[in-house]
Amino acid sequence: MNFLELFKFCISFSHFLDSHSLYFRVSYHFVEIRIIRGVEISLRDKVRLVGDVHLPRSAGPFPSIVFRTPYGRDDENYRRYARFFSSNGFAFLNSDVRGRGDSEGTFVPYFNEGKDGKDVIDWVANQSWSNGKIGTFGASYSARIQWLTALEGPRNLLAMISKVSPSDPFVESPTGVNDPMHISWRYLVSGRTLKNTEDIDWDSVYRTLPLKYMPRELGLDLPDWEEDLSHQTFDKYWDAIGYQKRFEKIDVPTMHISGWYDDEQIGTFINYVGMRKKSASPRSRDNQSIVIGPWGHNVNSTPKLGDVDFGPGAIIDLDSLQLNWFRRWLVDENVSVGKRAKIFIMGENRWVDFEDWPPVNVSPSKLYLTSNGRANSRFGDGSLVWNADEIVDGKDEYKYDPSDPTPFVTEITSSQIGGPDNYSSVERRDDILVYTSPRLERDITFLGAVNADIFMETDVPDTDIMAMLLDVWPNGYAQRMCDGMTRGRYRRGMDSTELLESDKVHEFEVDLWNTGHTFAKGHSIRVSIASAAFPKYSRNLNTGLDLASDATMRVANTRIIHSKRYPTSLSFFLYD
Repeated sequence: MNFLELFKFCISFSHFLDSHSLYFRVSYHFVEIRIIRGVEISLRDKVRLVGDVHLPRSAGPFPSIVFRTPYGRDDENYRRYARFFSSNGFAFLNSDVRGRGDSEGTFVPYFNEGKDGKDVIDWVANQSWSNGKIGTFGASYSARIQWLTALEGPRNLLAMISKVSPSDPFVESPTGVNDPMHISWRYLVSGRTLKNTEDIDWDSVYRTLPLKYMPRELGLDLPDWEEDLSHQTFDKYWDAIGYQKRFEKIDVPTMHISGWYDDEQIGTFINYVGMRKKSASPRSRDNQSIVIGPWGHNVNSTPKLGDVDFGPGAIIDLDSLQLNWFRRWLVDENVSVGKRAKIFIMGENRWVDFEDWPPVNVSPSKLYLTSNGRANSRFGDGSLVWNADEIVDGKDEYKYDPSDPTPFVTEITSSQIGGPDNYSSVERRDDILVYTSPRLERDITFLGAVNADIFMETDVPDTDIMAMLLDVWPNGYAQRMCDGMTRGRYRRGMDSTELLESDKVHEFEVDLWNTGHTFAKGHSIRVSIASAAFPKYSRNLNTGLDLASDATMRVANTRIIHSKRYPTSLSFFLYD
């Protein structure tokens, strides 16, 4: 037998071993594991999910990890995790969710996942290879469905690792509707396998009006899209897939992982704090962990986002942190998992471990927005001051035209929405107000939640207020740190609507989420205000009409007020 024939024989024999679930050698640490492919899991309604089980070579039964995904269980990254955990003593189930991949049923995002997840955990607990001690694992969609599963109270669920988890409806996008870029995700998962999103004019799709016709622009029939759009407040429909008001029903030690530039970052902070304060038992409340790095939605994958390099320390041994978490709660509670909070401070580019989040050694502070009446663009006279006595009483006015919305810098699809991008060119526009501090005489570190309190008048029944925090480098690079928005009709919350009164002063509270960043000496702090961040958020057409079916546009004339009586300001926490 020559070398080529020997090579072909080895390849075919390895395929034989794999297909017959025999032991074979894998690349990770060269540890032998066994794979049982194509297992079928029968759910309560007789729908069958399909998954692959990775098992250690040693004698079982094993503590077990459940991972469910709509993105195809055979993805190499998912298989890498399966090999890693199984080579370290865990059984690992990769499963396609209902209606995706090889699993039966119809895929309707989130609505079946809680009960399906409990059924899967119950199934795993009854397998001969499982010892009944089960953890769940996953990011993004696979994280949120862990929370929905936990609400069902599966008794064998003992630990979770939730990475970049989406929040309840309308938390990340408090607009009352599916925002434009959501359609690119919905298209991606619109069949049983992932769609190619490369050859589509997404900008044209995102501009489609009315919003309910977006799927038509893609040639899709998405009944759940229109159903979603018919529920424009947080009603019973959305409550069915909400979890962040129910932490008291969850009793699970959880590791929460996200990045400062994760476009779903807010969910991780809400979940950690909610579980620390409200979860079902002292044991659960005491045993929460949070890791926040200088990452986007794809955590711990690169030290560089766009033009900003966060240094070699940006990438950590996250595998070991996750492995130890499962070892502690599924194997031996004496395994050390360190302090509760592991946080990367950008600017200084260093990790700091804290006893909890938010840290105790931070202090609340404010910056006030002021001008001499023309803060339009970065060439205007808007400034930030530390003392309310320095506010110049006045107003800054701008026009917001929905046909030419203020842009948000982002990749074209929803795989990563925004980053530490340079907004100096966007800030040339007159429909954005810009307020900048003098150059700093010392380093200043923001660590924690950032919020804006904005007083405004407008001549339309509904419009949006966007606020953004930026770090302005000495060379003029205006680095986005964090941002948020409030839609006028929802300024009192997402449970009901209340239109604006023309030319009346309204107060908008805007949640800019969180940041951990040192503004260096010689840099400046900047806050910008606009009425659009397109295509991150849907355009407010300013009419006050139905958000799903309206296609008419109205120009809004909006005034931001800064005065002793109406002190428009930015609130944050300083880290000493």
